[in-house]
Amino acid sequence: MTTQLGFVSLQVSNLDASRQFYTEVLGFEPLATGQPDACVFATQSGAVFAIRKPLVDLQAADRLGWGVGLWFNVTHLDEFLHRIHGQATLVRGIQATPFGNTAVIADPDGYTLTLLEVPAQ
Repeated sequence: MTTQLGFVSLQVSNLDASRQFYTEVLGFEPLATGQPDACVFATQSGAVFAIRKPLVDLQAADRLGWGVGLWFNVTHLDEFLHRIHGQATLVRGIQATPFGNTAVIADPDGYTLTLLEVPAQ
């Protein structure tokens, strides 16, 4: 038996602002799910990624997502960062890693997102 990731969601303070960030800045495509408290995005990897209204008091945390790593694949990392300049906070610029070139940005709530450059298909 193999365990596989099936679903990841972030609890966000402003669903509309986060939906705009993930669709207009990062380019995710929302799925029509009829869920008023969440936005689920289409992925090609099989796992589901979503943002949702909080189930906990986000203001009680001093830093959201501390210790959690979310990685998103992008092609042409330098072009992607240029396109989103001023729309996302750059935490760390392009850096070579054992997995390939990465950069780290923050979403509107301060969740850090690692962007991994992958070859165009």
